[in-house]
Amino acid sequence: MEALIPVINKLQDVFNTVGADIIQLPQIVVVGTQSSGKSSVLESLVGKDILPRGHGIVTRRPLILQLVHIDPDDRRKTGEENASKRNGRLSRGIDGEEWGKFLHTKNKIYTDFEEIRQEIEAETERMSGNNKGISDEPIHLKIFSPHVVNLTLVDLPGITKVPVGDQPKDIEIQIKELILKYISNPNSIILAVTAANTDMATSEALKVAREVDLDGRRTLAVVTKLDLMDAGTDAMDVLMGRVIPVKLGIIGIVNRSQLDINQKKSVADSIRDEYAFLQKKYPSLANRNGTKYLARTLNRLLMHHIRDCLPELKTRINVLAAQYQSLLNSYGEPVDDKSATLLQLITKFAAEYCNTIEGTAKYIETTELCGGARICYIFHETFGRTLESVDPLGGLTTIDVLTAIRNATGPRPALFVPEISFELLVKRQVKRLEEPSLRCVELVHEEMQRIIQHCSNYSTQELLRFPKLHDAIVEVVTSLLRRRLPVTNEMVHNLVAIELAYINTKHPDFADACGLMNNNLDEQRRSRLRDLPPAVPRDKAAASGSQSAPAGEQVDGGTGSWRGMLKRGEEGASGDRAPPQVLLPPSPQRGHAVNLLDVPVPVSRKLSAREQRDCEVIERLIKSYFLIVRKNIQDSVPKAVMHFLVNHVKDCLQSELVGQLYKTALLNDLLTESEDMAQRRNEAADMLKALQKASQVIAEIRETHMW
Repeated sequence: MEALIPVINKLQDVFNTVGADIIQLPQIVVVGTQSSGKSSVLESLVGKDILPRGHGIVTRRPLILQLVHIDPDDRRKTGEENASKRNGRLSRGIDGEEWGKFLHTKNKIYTDFEEIRQEIEAETERMSGNNKGISDEPIHLKIFSPHVVNLTLVDLPGITKVPVGDQPKDIEIQIKELILKYISNPNSIILAVTAANTDMATSEALKVAREVDLDGRRTLAVVTKLDLMDAGTDAMDVLMGRVIPVKLGIIGIVNRSQLDINQKKSVADSIRDEYAFLQKKYPSLANRNGTKYLARTLNRLLMHHIRDCLPELKTRINVLAAQYQSLLNSYGEPVDDKSATLLQLITKFAAEYCNTIEGTAKYIETTELCGGARICYIFHETFGRTLESVDPLGGLTTIDVLTAIRNATGPRPALFVPEISFELLVKRQVKRLEEPSLRCVELVHEEMQRIIQHCSNYSTQELLRFPKLHDAIVEVVTSLLRRRLPVTNEMVHNLVAIELAYINTKHPDFADACGLMNNNLDEQRRSRLRDLPPAVPRDKAAASGSQSAPAGEQVDGGTGSWRGMLKRGEEGASGDRAPPQVLLPPSPQRGHAVNLLDVPVPVSRKLSAREQRDCEVIERLIKSYFLIVRKNIQDSVPKAVMHFLVNHVKDCLQSELVGQLYKTALLNDLLTESEDMAQRRNEAADMLKALQKASQVIAEIRETHMW
């Protein structure tokens, strides 16, 4: 199981090559306040002075430190590899026991650990500046040594409360967010560092660890500076877990003092002195504390943690590999046969456009109506309801009707209501149907435009590779729609004009409506005769009504004729009913001169029985005929739009695109990829390769260790 940690190191290397942090790998995250001894703990584990030293905040970028245990065979192999890389010239000191490598310096080998420390300082200032600010961009360092155990550690900036120098005012929040970013990884082990000369109950490291690890299953506490406690006190209760229990345990260590560091005291000497101190001060706990025990414990915890995390890691890697494979497929392969590719893209777009209208597209919109469904909604909901909301007598007053009747009679008094008045008024009302009909065409045209964008976004993502081809296709389809719009508008205009050209009063539905109104007027006449006084004979009253009408009226008196309806309406009008009042010009008074050029001032008077009857009959006729025409328009306009616009575009789209775009002179220009497409394809390919390699590494360790 010892080989599990190198597996994680390999995975870390794999993902470092693509600069990705999409997989949360198992690692140990070191958390503590400033000057709590975090750096000393890490250096004790490494066995070398590699970290910057100073006052205040020194660690200002995350340091991902991979410790790799090696033996003499590994050293020789590494030396041979580096020798071949340097054309046979072996790097100075590569045969030494220990060396380091940074990710950002590629294959450069550092055998001088002072140089490693200086590189950390320089790289920190390069990203974070020299004003004590912090950065979340990590530094990757790998240490090879026979004196270390396999570990992956993350050193983070120390928790602080008050900004110093040029630090930003929210430095405390920035550091806490950075710490939470790393310890929130469920695959991490939290190493909470607290100084022994502080109160364990106020430990900021344990406090922040509990925010993400409530049950403490992945938190290990380290108590530093055991030798600096006040005289007469010890850390026995703390180390035994009697003050604050920690599930993974509490380990005490002794750090090098600043004087030891200044005097260049080695880490090895410090570890020997630490062992002597523990044997003297805590003899019963000496074998469960100290730097060496800490290293072994971390190695054991990390191995068990990796073993538990590997199944989930494998699943995560496989899912990401499938996603990146799909992404890479969407980017497409580099174009070899441009002619075939262009024809394929044009054909696919035309097919998807037509399928979207027919409702058979592969990608169906679920948030809103689209394509043919929206066109259907426009026809039967938007357009249909708009027509139904048009009042047959809207904008037409009783005075308008009466004035039209009078104007149609000319200078002679009329015996009948003139037929021309009905035609003039009904045409005026039918004309009102033209505007919503043209608006219906406009809405369908807009939806046909929207389908272009829908196909580009969802159906043919390959077009995003070639922005010039995409723009050209949009232009061709838009131009085709633009050419069909006036043709369709003209047809819809003609549909209304056809209705206006001939008022068919012999229309079956109109004749039925006239007959029904005649029957109503006959019923009114019979009711009037029944209400006559006994002194007046009913037959004389009926005869009187018949004699008062001209002889020609007997010919047109059938119940199916609207003229007959007018006759019966006149006979059935009741003289006792109070007609509505209208404004008419006044009569000239006797004894006064009349200026015929003066505009008459309307005054109010009641309609006569005949005027009232004429207006009512004309209004009923207009309403009846208007409903017939509206029904015709509601049926014929969608048919015209489908034939002249929708179906024509569907039928001609493929040939239009091929004719306009499938030209040898345009191939290179249309199939030019966007500037970042090649880069994104390469990045996706690299990530897919890394994920496949990671999956292979996990599969190998699974077979080797029967995990």
